[in-house]
Amino acid sequence: MQVIKIKKEVLNILDGIKERLFSLSCDFYHNPETGLKEYKTSAACVNILREFGFKVDKGVAGLETAFKAVCGNGKPAIALLIEMDALPQIGHGCGHNISGIASIGAAIAVSKVIPKTGGSVVALGTPAEEIGVGKIAMIKAGVFEGFDAAMMAHPSSKRLVSRIFLGLIRLNLNFKGKPSHASAYPEEGINALDAVIQTFNSINAMRQQLRNDVRIHGIITDGGVAPNIIPEKASASFYVRAKDLDELYSVKERVLNCARGAALATGCELTIEEGADMNAPLKLNKALADIYRRQMEFLGLKEDDFPMDKNAGSSDIGNVSQVLPTIHPHILLRKGINIHTREFADATITEDGKNAIMEGAKCLALTAVELIIDKDALERVQRDFKGAA
Repeated sequence: MQVIKIKKEVLNILDGIKERLFSLSCDFYHNPETGLKEYKTSAACVNILREFGFKVDKGVAGLETAFKAVCGNGKPAIALLIEMDALPQIGHGCGHNISGIASIGAAIAVSKVIPKTGGSVVALGTPAEEIGVGKIAMIKAGVFEGFDAAMMAHPSSKRLVSRIFLGLIRLNLNFKGKPSHASAYPEEGINALDAVIQTFNSINAMRQQLRNDVRIHGIITDGGVAPNIIPEKASASFYVRAKDLDELYSVKERVLNCARGAALATGCELTIEEGADMNAPLKLNKALADIYRRQMEFLGLKEDDFPMDKNAGSSDIGNVSQVLPTIHPHILLRKGINIHTREFADATITEDGKNAIMEGAKCLALTAVELIIDKDALERVQRDFKGAA
């Protein structure tokens, strides 16, 4: 009964700040900031958390817009992740003005019952999710050490507790040849663009031997300067994805062999650059997902019937899941619209957007409360993470 009483208190707290949270989300929508430039967004997050009694450290992990906001002390310690960045041109087409605000709301609600439950709740401002660097830098700096679980919820066209996230490696392939007049002296040139095209052709030929979860997609970033000059330099950028690390590294090497073969065949020099850090696959935690699902049922919400490995993307949340138990459920914004579109961004400032914020905040807050109060539940989560469940 005590747990139910505390959960109802949490829900009442969230209902009381609903309009405040939605207003903040709308402000983010109207003032979108891209990765590592979330200055106003981060400041607004910090201000509201400080207002509600959190102790805040700004600029953690050497990132200007990252922050750590703490309420309570001791264990269990639950981290709620606040994504803040928008997409170029599209704005909040990924809905971080929903997911980030849901985490803030959950953190505030849990902070109000911490004196009764013990433990601590920590709101982490994690910048630059769209370019996959914020959480990784914070992991390297030790910001995620000491937590028992990490959580956030992402808006979607579907309500899902568990989703597959693919690991992601970014590759930049740069070929150097020799320029020459393409008509008068073609025999004197070495065509770097040929090497790029051959790389694409080799990868395309390889696709029929790839696992269903593997994704390889690329663009030509430099293809020469003029049709009558054999390209001296040409470059391509590729993303390689897979749902487990072994396959990810294996496919990466096969892609690089395609490029090496193209360089050999055309006589070009090849330089390989690995862009940013790898985004790891999401390590699923069934025990933690089951706890979140129970909170959905407590609120009368029903999960959609949809394959969790369909329409899979990548995120630096996968890296967090490799170091501590993590969930990244999808909350319903509106059916029939997909992320990374202007339509999705516009939906975040409607009544649907307000409902999505409240769904995420309530489910996350109730999950955090159960983890803090129920030692057996937390132990199951830890066993699952260690592979012993």
